[in-house]
Formats: sequence, structure tokens, C-alpha cells
Amino acid sequence: QVQLVESGGGLVQPGGSLTLSCAASGSIFSINAMGWYRQAPGKERELVATITNSGRTNYADSVKGRFTISRDNAKKTGYLQMNSLKPEDTAVYYCNVVFETDTHQWRNYWGQGTQVTVSS
Repeated sequence: QVQLVESGGGLVQPGGSLTLSCAASGSIFSINAMGWYRQAPGKERELVATITNSGRTNYADSVKGRFTISRDNAKKTGYLQMNSLKPEDTAVYYCNVVFETDTHQWRNYWGQGTQVTVSS
């Protein structure tokens, strides 16, 4: 059994900051890639940022320079630091993890999502 627990969402004013966390637990041998995606009302889910097990990062153009993705491999936790937030960042943010199980099978899991609302 594997669980992804997201936290850190909420309501913030434009220009503010939030940090999202995604904690993985259960039968995980190793985590390959971790990523954050978001889905705004009426829109498709889109990639926000990803990070590989070697630390290589990739960002959507819309968040470059404002968001930072990181991970703590020992804690099996990923983070998304979001600065200079804009109303258009409002969405449900989902964590995605690609990992190898204790029985050496590869899996791709999604978190339950956390709401981020940027509004004055």
C-alpha cells in the first residue's frame, strides 16, 4: 500500500507565497521522478514542474523564476515553493510520483490534490 499526502494549499493574496508538500509512504523501494501538476476550473491538467532522482528540474514557462521544485529523498517528500503568486495560478495542485515498489515494479501515483487560491 502506497500513499501520497499533499499539504500546504490555501488562500493567498497576489504576490504572496505558499509551499506545497507531497509525502510518500508505504512499500516504496525508490522514487524516480516527482512532479507537480495543476488543473484550473474548465481547463485541462497541466504540468507545473518535475524533478528527477538526480535533481534535474523542468518548469512550465508560466512559473519559471517564481516556483521552485525540490525533494528530500530520505523523507520521500517533494516540495513546491511558490512565490510571486498570481490569480492565474489558482488551481487544484496534484503531486505525481514515479517509483519502484519493494517488489521492484514501477508505479505512477497521483496525490489527492490541494487547492491553491490566489485572490485579494
